[in-house]
Amino acid sequence: MAEKKVSILTAFKTIIWPRRNLVFIGLLLIVISKAASFVAPMSLKYLMDDIIPNKDIDFLKLLVGAVILAITVQAVTSFLLTKILSVQAQYLISELRAQVQKKVLSLPIRFFDNTKSGALVSRIMTDVEGVRNLIGTGLVQLVGGSITAIVSLVLLLNISWQMTLFTLIPLAIFAFIALKAFKVIRPIFRNRGKINAEVTGRLTETLGGVRVIKGFNAEKQENKVFELGVQKLFQNVKKSLTATAFMTSSSTFLLGIATTGVMGMGGYEIMFKELTVGEFLTFTFLLGLMIAPIVQMSNIGSQLTEALAGLDRTEELMNMVPESDEENRTILLDDIKGDIVFKNVSFAYEEDKEVLHEINFSVTPGSVVALVGSSGSGKSTIAGLAATFLNPQSGTITIDGQDVSKVQLSSYRQHLGVVLQDEFLFEGSIRENILFPRPNATETELAKAVKAAYVDEFTDRFEEGLDTLIGERGVKLSGGQRQRIAIARAVLADPKILILDEATSNLDTESEALIQKSLATLTEGRTTFVIAHRLSTIRKADQILVIESGQIAERGTHDELIAKEGRYFNLFTYQARI
Repeated sequence: MAEKKVSILTAFKTIIWPRRNLVFIGLLLIVISKAASFVAPMSLKYLMDDIIPNKDIDFLKLLVGAVILAITVQAVTSFLLTKILSVQAQYLISELRAQVQKKVLSLPIRFFDNTKSGALVSRIMTDVEGVRNLIGTGLVQLVGGSITAIVSLVLLLNISWQMTLFTLIPLAIFAFIALKAFKVIRPIFRNRGKINAEVTGRLTETLGGVRVIKGFNAEKQENKVFELGVQKLFQNVKKSLTATAFMTSSSTFLLGIATTGVMGMGGYEIMFKELTVGEFLTFTFLLGLMIAPIVQMSNIGSQLTEALAGLDRTEELMNMVPESDEENRTILLDDIKGDIVFKNVSFAYEEDKEVLHEINFSVTPGSVVALVGSSGSGKSTIAGLAATFLNPQSGTITIDGQDVSKVQLSSYRQHLGVVLQDEFLFEGSIRENILFPRPNATETELAKAVKAAYVDEFTDRFEEGLDTLIGERGVKLSGGQRQRIAIARAVLADPKILILDEATSNLDTESEALIQKSLATLTEGRTTFVIAHRLSTIRKADQILVIESGQIAERGTHDELIAKEGRYFNLFTYQARI
């Protein structure tokens, strides 16, 4: 499928037109600035042909005053132009970043499973930066430069149409080369964004996994991967630099020919009195005014090409389908009991590779259902479906009789709490991490959650207590301490539905004993899904589902399943022997 490209027209409609008042002010300023820039070259004719031969001091004073005024106008308009448009461009960049980040967070979990977080950081932060060339000085310079070139052309034709036509031939050749070059450059810029995202993504992973890298003495390996990435980026930059350099050298050569031609023709016309010295100097300066924006076009063109390439990639992200399908998800849940039913639910991560096959079970409100089975059997997939992180390929999941696929996700998830095996903690203090689901909770509610999860058992030993900083991902804490903070977070959230994914698997015996107590408090009166390898942790579950190869092999209470002497019995007695 061909990649969709953002055209200048699309960019104009979505980015420039809504800010037309500011852009109009910018254009007005640049017209004033460009008009002022004509004063100096036009005054040369009067200086050389009238003032100097006639020794007219009064006219000289007037002319110098006019030139100084014109230079002042240029300086003021240049300052205002930067102040108004460049600031607005930076504001637009921050606005776009916020929009893209909001969009990214609205995408399904499966998108994040297949995309590096570092690559997304690059797309949010870098891809939108080129917009400054659309709303900022880039586009305005392009328009202003065009106006200057046209006015200069008219004045040049008025002085000497022969010399003007001679200069237009190399300029036309240059314009043709520039247009061809931009077609080549745009895909290079677009590809650069992708490579940059890959390199940034890998670098983010490297820094996040530095303990693993050092633990396996793999620094050289990582250095090599990063070097290959930056080399790939360099090759891309080299391609664009080659194309730009070709344009620049073409302009130097062609404009050099034009200048030499003007020198020869002008000298000839002055000798035969067809042109005055003042007219020749004015022509030369005006020619510079006409050529400068045309040469500048190559630079501005590259900037606009880069901006559009970045917008291509941003548009690609913005067009992705969010997980909260607003057209179909119309049911709002104000309050829920927690009655969950799976009916003929099948699921596949990849086409034709089902990991769950027609799963059927129901969970009564406030009860605990435990999911047991070997790794890869489908336990976490069932939990992911219950949490609405995944959507079934076929079958239905209902909450209090309502089809979950038609329920607004935010209205369901406000009643949901999750404690994962490798619990994610944010950089900051213990207090901030516990307050994450409810930043405005009272000190009493916070203290209750801390006590329920036995967090105070270790924070009391810390000098800063709950205000202790835990480092990135909580690296300064033990596994048991991190897990208890995660449980305290879930207690504070006070959810109706709770997902506990291997919540005690990383813990020592002492921590596990404390967490078992806190989990008993946490699960009380809540519909709870527990995934556990340690079967001792789920003996009190109201219902145990033994999952094997994506199907429910056995179901019942602990005692019923032990009495059956089936798969659960084998798993339990095997663990008891270890």
